[in-house]
Amino acid sequence: MAKPEQSTAERQHINHNHHLHPFADNGALKKEGARIIESARGVYLYDSEHNKILDGMAGLWCVNIGYGRQELVAAACNQMKELPYYNTFFKTTHNPAIQLAEKLAEITPGHMNHVFFTGSGSECNDTVLRMVRHYWASKGQPDKQVIISRENAYHGSTVAGASLGGMKPMHKQGGLPIPGIVHIQQPYWYGEGGDLTSEAFGVKAAQALEEKILELGEDKVAAFIAEPIQGAGGVIVPPDTYWPEIRRILDKYDILLVVDEVICGFGRTGEWFGSDYYGLRPDLMPMAKGMSSGYLPIGGVMVSDRVAEVVQSSGDFNHGFTYSGHPTAAAVALENIRILQNEKIIEKVKAETGPYLQKRWAELADHPLVGETRGVGMVAALEITNNREARTRFDDEGSAGTVCRDFCFKNGLVMRAVGDTMIISPPLIISHAEIDELVTKARKCLDLTLEYFNNGKQ
Repeated sequence: MAKPEQSTAERQHINHNHHLHPFADNGALKKEGARIIESARGVYLYDSEHNKILDGMAGLWCVNIGYGRQELVAAACNQMKELPYYNTFFKTTHNPAIQLAEKLAEITPGHMNHVFFTGSGSECNDTVLRMVRHYWASKGQPDKQVIISRENAYHGSTVAGASLGGMKPMHKQGGLPIPGIVHIQQPYWYGEGGDLTSEAFGVKAAQALEEKILELGEDKVAAFIAEPIQGAGGVIVPPDTYWPEIRRILDKYDILLVVDEVICGFGRTGEWFGSDYYGLRPDLMPMAKGMSSGYLPIGGVMVSDRVAEVVQSSGDFNHGFTYSGHPTAAAVALENIRILQNEKIIEKVKAETGPYLQKRWAELADHPLVGETRGVGMVAALEITNNREARTRFDDEGSAGTVCRDFCFKNGLVMRAVGDTMIISPPLIISHAEIDELVTKARKCLDLTLEYFNNGKQ
């Protein structure tokens, strides 16, 4: 904790002398000064300058049951008194890992009954890369190694995760992607659909998968990985025609489906998983974030029965992490899932608060800066444009989003900018009144952004 006599400026100085931030221009951040968050309750954050901020992003898509839930604190405390840590290597397990594995098998699609525990979503997708290739090698097809992903996808920031992702700024650093990973078009109608209808574009974007399979050869392609809704890429909700066509293609070829549920999982769409929302049947399902509502780091890859059977019968799988199935993190995840179930939070998102958020969010479509609003459940986006009919951007693409995001920070709202796309992903427990507050603040910040550009960026 900070010493009582330390000012915000003093703590910022210490922070930037010693702390390198993720996904940041640390030099620029040192000049500006990082915001210091001191506490949180429900859907609100409180910073060192006593500002109350509505967290429209649930941390990083993860604080599903909101801040300040003492049940999770108690679960961690009780487990740390009993067994704070032990590994799951060397033929060993423990009660929290056993119980959480059973619970995850209960709530995930019926053909998925095994989990490989990790510490994060990035570690999940490292595991996916290893397990997919191990699966095919164990079946006598070692040449099936290529994984197809999508442009602008996000699957983590480790070497494997960033390679599986399709974000060019990440690929420019570190010589990525690694060999054996290729990318196809994303299903982003607003940005890439041109004159096609949403429905026609959805089919076209999906058929890029079949084209790539035929180009590479079915005998070389191991898996297709995709988020149900692309989160960090700008909440790209695929056209209704997209996933049915993907399912048709994957049924035609002998290729695994990896559905990355790190963001969509644990209720964000109003279903337990995005796979439930879209009727998908994954072979592997990475998940993290909402598993513990972000209270402790934990993740896992759900494995379908057909893949698990091969992995279990092929000798050692030489892969794992120090914190795989960490007992305290697992205990917190169990309590978090209990709360989601007992308080029927996901059912409420589906029937009440999700539809209300989408209704209120869609009202922003009348703003002069907004070209499109879209969303599902408790996740949504809007596109900032300088011409609604042409769907064009401001000359300095990304500048309008950055301006709008900064106005949000100054006016008590966390709303994230992805280029000129503004996105939200609030805690699932947000109330109708808090949704009203979020939309009111978002409109105010759009007004301030419009005024900024009308006044020549003054």
